[in-house]
Amino acid sequence: MRVFVVLSVLGCVIVAASHEPQVLYDDLNHPFPLSAPPQRIVSLAPNITEILFSLGLEERVVGVTRYCDYPPQAVKKEKIGGLLDPNMEKIQALRPDLVVAFRGNPLRLLRKMARLRMPVFVLDTGKSLADLFSMIEKLGRLTKSEEQAASLTRALKREYESVQQPLQAVASHPKLFLSLPGQGLWTCGQESYLNDLIIKAGGVNIAGRIPEKWVHLNPEMLIHENPDMIIIMAKNQKDFSRVEQWLLTRPHLKTITAVKKNQIFFLDENTASRFGPRLIDAYVSLVRLLHPELFQQPG
Repeated sequence: MRVFVVLSVLGCVIVAASHEPQVLYDDLNHPFPLSAPPQRIVSLAPNITEILFSLGLEERVVGVTRYCDYPPQAVKKEKIGGLLDPNMEKIQALRPDLVVAFRGNPLRLLRKMARLRMPVFVLDTGKSLADLFSMIEKLGRLTKSEEQAASLTRALKREYESVQQPLQAVASHPKLFLSLPGQGLWTCGQESYLNDLIIKAGGVNIAGRIPEKWVHLNPEMLIHENPDMIIIMAKNQKDFSRVEQWLLTRPHLKTITAVKKNQIFFLDENTASRFGPRLIDAYVSLVRLLHPELFQQPG
């Protein structure tokens, strides 16, 4: 705030205050003015929708993507298309005072929104769990929900630390192959937040040295790395069983330790694939799979 002092001819002092609007920069380094709390919010990604609902802003959310299915109340919101094909006309018709985008939304469409003077704020982060906490806090500032964001991050950190603490005493770090949805042996590389999740859960990602987000392994690489465990990210048990059977029936994969010992497990895709609050649930699930001994009841 700048303060200007003016002296009148009568010797009186008149003080006028000039309030400069606060500005928050998005992850593309574009300034976004912070004025009144936004009342009509459009979310362009499922994880953003989850965070907004977790901040208690569900009444202000007027539009979401067709993939926004959590929490269940989000399904009832107006649909504006998908991550890759949001409907500009539909978004404009909702008269938003805030549109929150996330990586995966096409940059050309976000630029078009900016040209149309739509109030778009872009989040492009997410290589680690620490990024999740900072993103929630940024969304809290953006929506003038700082206290709710601080409360949410504290709760998530408590849950994370309650598992992280006993992990310090763990000596074994099993090698694992995290199977991602899609055709073939897709997994996560060094640049993916899932790699950070594996490391923090006390495991070793067999593709963790590859400087990419997503990696397609060939069978020879999988055999060479010889993981102790295979974890399949799937929408449900039916999809999990389909991928599991494919792995178990490949003759050339039968020498892999995880296949020989049938150490193949399910991880919920909906929870683990979204960079939002439930990522902590996915983390705890991963720790349970890698180190079940930590959760055994004494006696």
